[in-house]
Amino acid sequence: MTDPLLDALIDLLGERYAEPGAAAGSRLSDKHQRYHGRARAFVRPASTEQVAAVVRLCVEHDGCVVVQGGNTGLMAAATPDDSGRAVIISLERMNAIRELDTANDTLVAEAGCILRQVQLAAEGAGRLFPLSLGAEGSCTLGGNLGTNAGGTAVLRYGNARELTLGLEVVTAEGEIWQGLRGLRKDNTGYDLRDLYIGSEGTLGIITAATLKLFPLPTSRVTAYVAFESLAEGVALLAHARAGFSAGLTGFELMSSHCLALVAQQFPGTVLPFHRLDQPWYALLELSHHGDQAEAVELMERVLGEAFEQGLVVDASLAQSLAQSQAMWTLRENMSEAQGREGRNMKHDISLPLSRIEAFVNHTAQQLQAQFPGVRHYTFGHLGDGNLHYNIASPIGMPVAEHMARYDALSRVVHDSVHAHGGSISAEHGIGLHKRDELPRYKSPVELSLMRRIKHALDPHNRLNPGKVINLEAPQ
Repeated sequence: MTDPLLDALIDLLGERYAEPGAAAGSRLSDKHQRYHGRARAFVRPASTEQVAAVVRLCVEHDGCVVVQGGNTGLMAAATPDDSGRAVIISLERMNAIRELDTANDTLVAEAGCILRQVQLAAEGAGRLFPLSLGAEGSCTLGGNLGTNAGGTAVLRYGNARELTLGLEVVTAEGEIWQGLRGLRKDNTGYDLRDLYIGSEGTLGIITAATLKLFPLPTSRVTAYVAFESLAEGVALLAHARAGFSAGLTGFELMSSHCLALVAQQFPGTVLPFHRLDQPWYALLELSHHGDQAEAVELMERVLGEAFEQGLVVDASLAQSLAQSQAMWTLRENMSEAQGREGRNMKHDISLPLSRIEAFVNHTAQQLQAQFPGVRHYTFGHLGDGNLHYNIASPIGMPVAEHMARYDALSRVVHDSVHAHGGSISAEHGIGLHKRDELPRYKSPVELSLMRRIKHALDPHNRLNPGKVINLEAPQ
């Protein structure tokens, strides 16, 4: 028995680019293989017009749509449900840099562009696109915008939302909103751009974006520092901001346990210190528009003042580009090191800087009281209050037994985050994985407003159904 929707999609795109849902293969599951779905069809359009035509066919044949980029997300936001109704739209063929305007410092890229491709295009024109994260070699711009990605340079440049001036979006009816304006001032009505960014494909399909570019720094200095407490780390951040001003590009926090695990899982790793005898470390990066010697002198002066104020116990400055890259590799290898050791419970959270030490201390006490022996691997982007608060199994406990306690353990973490004025999702989104947690931490009014927005822009729930907001919850 043939499916009229699949037949229509083949007529539109050809058999090579429109296939039965089973052809999606690994795209039917999330990155960590926690969720598995089925699809009615798998399509790979090459243009915004084709995406819009696919959506119109889904409207005509009562289908729904799940859009995918690199499928590197961690919240199962791009995984279809098990109803078999979904058409998976992969934007991998939409990977063109449409325009690069150095006078306006903007770049227009399609949603299927790999993030690293966008970075290199900007660098080729003597500009910087500063969005940077561990998956930048495989994640796509559309996914970055769909989750309002953060990464390591948020401290200076902001999240994906702050780096975007305009969007091109396919609506739930298959219309195309042409909003690729490269304007930094445009107060002509509701800000649709910011509504679509971070909506995880539930309100519209982002097909292209106009992005902000910045001057390329002429010099960079990287340093690792060690300190005794998170209170000192927060104070050091304030001191570095005052000393470096906008030049402070990165301030990445990591515990000694994280650094030790990287060294264990990556033989040959050279740590910045001979001994990890302090509980906390941070990687600082200064991006400078003077010469390298000036940048080094500034870093040494600011860190010297931090030593005098008792904020830093030890410091190690990169003496070459290779050493700087090695320092960043330590940070970038943290997630992989945890994966090699075995699955753990990951929590992407954010907190006011003033509450971070209290949260970490309180939560550790609560977890050890209820789950004795669990191991804490805490790292993240201290500059914007974003922690990756990960919990590994006690020594000797099978990983499967530990992961079976996921809901109970995560409830302790999320309740503590909420009590300390934080968010249970900082940069990974909500997707399906955290959807049912929202009613515990958001007010009924906020959830009602979200449902009303979803209903207004997607009244028939065709776009990524079941993600972010539960429409079946009481109104």
